[in-house]
Amino acid sequence: MRYGEITNGHIAMSERDYWLGFSLCEGIGPKRFDQLLKAFGSAKDAWHASEADIVGVIGRVFAVKVAAFRSTFDGDTYLKKLEKAKAWFVILNEDSYPELLNRSHNPPFVLFGIGSKDLLRHSQTIGIVGTRKVTTYGRQVTEMITSTLVQADYCVVSGLAMGVDALAHATALNNGGKTIAVLGCGVDCCSPAENYQLYKEIITSGNTVVSEYPLSMPPTPGSFPSRNRIIAGLSQAVIVTEGAADSGALITARDSFTDNRPVFAVPGPITSSLSSGPNSLLQKGGKLVTSGEDILCELGVKGDKRDKGVKSGAIKGETREEQKVIDLLSNELMNFDEIAKRLKMKSSDIGVLLSIMEMKGFIVRSDRGDYQLKAS
Repeated sequence: MRYGEITNGHIAMSERDYWLGFSLCEGIGPKRFDQLLKAFGSAKDAWHASEADIVGVIGRVFAVKVAAFRSTFDGDTYLKKLEKAKAWFVILNEDSYPELLNRSHNPPFVLFGIGSKDLLRHSQTIGIVGTRKVTTYGRQVTEMITSTLVQADYCVVSGLAMGVDALAHATALNNGGKTIAVLGCGVDCCSPAENYQLYKEIITSGNTVVSEYPLSMPPTPGSFPSRNRIIAGLSQAVIVTEGAADSGALITARDSFTDNRPVFAVPGPITSSLSSGPNSLLQKGGKLVTSGEDILCELGVKGDKRDKGVKSGAIKGETREEQKVIDLLSNELMNFDEIAKRLKMKSSDIGVLLSIMEMKGFIVRSDRGDYQLKAS
């Protein structure tokens, strides 16, 4: 990673280095940077413009911030900091910048990343978002839909938050798929800290974390809504599997609507507050989906690229007892006692049966102890 060229014994900044400098300056976001570019013709000329000239473009408050920042900014030191963190950056007018994000309504002019830069240009991307307080139902549908899309070579984009976001990333990794985590903090940080192991696994497995924020910057209340527009911008479509009426996932969905991209919503029980978000999206033009196959059909994916795994309705038990359990769980989750009651079998026999079916991969047990058919 090089910082410009040596000129008369001094290191000179390149044009992309000036972009980097402006991206680190407080108060200079995509809109103000675009104003500076249009006014001065290049980031270099804007950087070296007089404070008075900059005032005429972005106003005195922000011109003062630019003047103060550029007088102390050491680009060479910052590039070394990026290198130490194994981080990189791409700017809006480079070929390596994500094409979909470039076409979104408010793309960051500099995007930082750690991991695979090539993944930014993956041909198929899908955003999967939802509540932090995911229910068993939300977990089931998120895993089912994510695994289907991953098997069709979709790269899963999400925000590394607790709940649906983390589940989408983890399911992608568990299925050998690709995933991009968009952070509301610097790419060398992990927020929330509880997802640190997932954060590390995303990077070490050849996937990617990205952010528009400088290294080491902690998250702020305003950084998450801003982060959500990048999730939408990187994605061909966005899926909301579960979320309350005030869920941040709805901000991502709104940004996807703004970018004229499809929004998919999974309907949920009307008695659950965490279904109110997806259900409201359906009223606003979101597309109702009940499986990953529905999404692939809407996106025009050909049959040979769709999920070839076993569908719940196609699971066949190897014994009559196994089939009875499969039939019971085809439409709902059940706990151990309910299964035993319905099948009128001894608890000891049911325990052996369910253990064998788990080992065969027919069923799985949720965190709450309920049994469900394994999503394929």
